[in-house]
Amino acid sequence: MTSMGKTRRMVSVGLCAAAVAAALAAPAQAAGQSGSTAAGGSGKGPSWSLKDTGTDVRFRGLAPVSRRTAWVAGSKGTVLRTPDGGRSWQNVSPAGAGELEFRDIEAFDDRRAVVLAIGEGEASRVLRTEDGGASWTESFRNTDPKAFYDCITFFDSRHGLAMSDPVDGRFRILSTDDGGTSWKVLPSAGMPAALPGEAGFAASGQCLVSSGSRDVWLATGGGATARVLHSADRGLNWTVAESTIPAGDPARGVFGLAFRDRTHGIAAGGDYRGDQASPQAAAVSGDGGRSWRQSRTPPPAYRSGVAWLPHSSVAALAVGPTGTDLTVDGGRNWRTVDTGSYDTVDCTPDFGCWASGEKGRVARLEF
Repeated sequence: MTSMGKTRRMVSVGLCAAAVAAALAAPAQAAGQSGSTAAGGSGKGPSWSLKDTGTDVRFRGLAPVSRRTAWVAGSKGTVLRTPDGGRSWQNVSPAGAGELEFRDIEAFDDRRAVVLAIGEGEASRVLRTEDGGASWTESFRNTDPKAFYDCITFFDSRHGLAMSDPVDGRFRILSTDDGGTSWKVLPSAGMPAALPGEAGFAASGQCLVSSGSRDVWLATGGGATARVLHSADRGLNWTVAESTIPAGDPARGVFGLAFRDRTHGIAAGGDYRGDQASPQAAAVSGDGGRSWRQSRTPPPAYRSGVAWLPHSSVAALAVGPTGTDLTVDGGRNWRTVDTGSYDTVDCTPDFGCWASGEKGRVARLEF
């Protein structure tokens, strides 16, 4: 790209960021509160624009590449891809995968993606494609009946990790350095002991997240406390901190994490049972996850997914079955901007924020 081209791109991003900031500053109106997620209504501020996927499966796996290109993965072994901002969807599901439960997907571009199937024993698998989903190769199949893989993350197009619920008292970490072509189990010596009943939640693909080239965080629940583990060396050694999100029950804990850099993080969770309250559903960290502070005004209910808005140090979204919440102060205070149901959310640098969830729901954020 020429220097003039770079300058124009920087100006364009700056103008877009300013427009987004102005939109976020506006109060949510009826369009955002209705749950219809129809963009272009009378309200100001961000709102979801639903994209018809033509299916009713639940998409807990989401991997946007840009405002135009996104991948989703879900139940019944389903993987879809859009090349045109959600106007059309291509069914690129792996052949013979109908019994698999895809809960996480990582995409590097419109051709290359890695998808994780969850479950006990051999139900946990990793598949990858290099041709836009025209063909898939199984690169890992779990053979340990005690392992149950939940989430996957990549530092770059080659280096990535996957995590399993505790095996023999410690969370198990799987590693790749060739883009998911091959995987190996990392030594457990640097992993702290798990609490009784502690596990990860395969709810949004965000129980294992990374930022930069080496930092990775792991979210837990189910034990006496909901914890966040951190590694600064790609999963070899870990430290652990208690979050403020309640646990003490198999249905409660931290369900999703988002770090905008190696220092600033947000945790979202609660109790996924619809008849149970989640009064402390979000927490923030300003020291890389070493400590966590409860949000002053948290989301009003359980939230499974969270994402920082691009080019912002203060704005983020949290989603769950009962709605979407927005923060414009780094996670300290949240307000509901939509009541539609979503399980996960993610954003790209060109302001492509996407969400997905039950009944084939996929949406893109409009301002």
